[in-house]
Amino acid sequence: MKKRFTLGVLLTIATASLAQEPTAVKLSQWASAGGKTPAETAVQVGKQLIGKPYVANTLDLNATEQLVVNVDAFDCTTYLETVLALSLARFELSAKATPAQLERSFQQYLTQLRYRNGRIDGYASRLHYFSDWLRDNERKGLLTDVSRELPGAMSVAKPVSYMTTATYRYPALRDPAVYRQVALTEAELNQQSFAFIPKKIIRQAESQLREGDIVMLTAARPGLDMKHVGLAVRQPNGRIHLLHASSEQGQVMITTQPLSDYVLYHKRLSGIRVARLRAGSGTLTAVMNQ
Repeated sequence: MKKRFTLGVLLTIATASLAQEPTAVKLSQWASAGGKTPAETAVQVGKQLIGKPYVANTLDLNATEQLVVNVDAFDCTTYLETVLALSLARFELSAKATPAQLERSFQQYLTQLRYRNGRIDGYASRLHYFSDWLRDNERKGLLTDVSRELPGAMSVAKPVSYMTTATYRYPALRDPAVYRQVALTEAELNQQSFAFIPKKIIRQAESQLREGDIVMLTAARPGLDMKHVGLAVRQPNGRIHLLHASSEQGQVMITTQPLSDYVLYHKRLSGIRVARLRAGSGTLTAVMNQ
């Protein structure tokens, strides 16, 4: 994905945000959009972030791994995690919850979504590969992989090795212990097959997609599982489009093309996987006690 912003620009954004509304107030305003389900809320929240800038590598600015909350700039993954965490927090709490209570719940859900077993334990505990992210969050009961249920789905086994073969992109892997941990994660993922919908068949599966579905765009290149991610939204034309943080356009936006056309156009994409937030996933306390 293209990097549209330098570190200097990122620092400018962060400095400017100090004069803006506190994070808790922003989250409360976005969550007020509501929705009958977490998925509907995710779409409403996600649309309110349209126009926010795309900035890569915002999670890697600290010397030690810690929860990073940035509501002013996103890459595709941090955008999705922010929207989902806020949507889940909104359903965790009553409408009378204070902004501070909402922010605390949001941070707890963000931690659950972003880290293996919901615990921050160094760089390797972050769910870097989306296959790992999906597997871990499905185990927690936060969402369900519905790819296999969609028309045209097929099962494949695709080894992943992108991180350990492109270490220049991941400075943390210079630490031999961290490298070994990531290599172990890759080895575990390589033992599993998964269902996906090839790009030429997405149009057939489109009618089964729902607004708020988590759409993971699979990579055509060897060694990498997923290349991009966003939310399914149905536009006035009746077609499913992708609500996402776009590196190409440098901002959060809805694709001008329907999802199937968007994937067909991009040669580096091979298809999609789809997950769905669980409407009855229970409280955060239940998730954390699993």
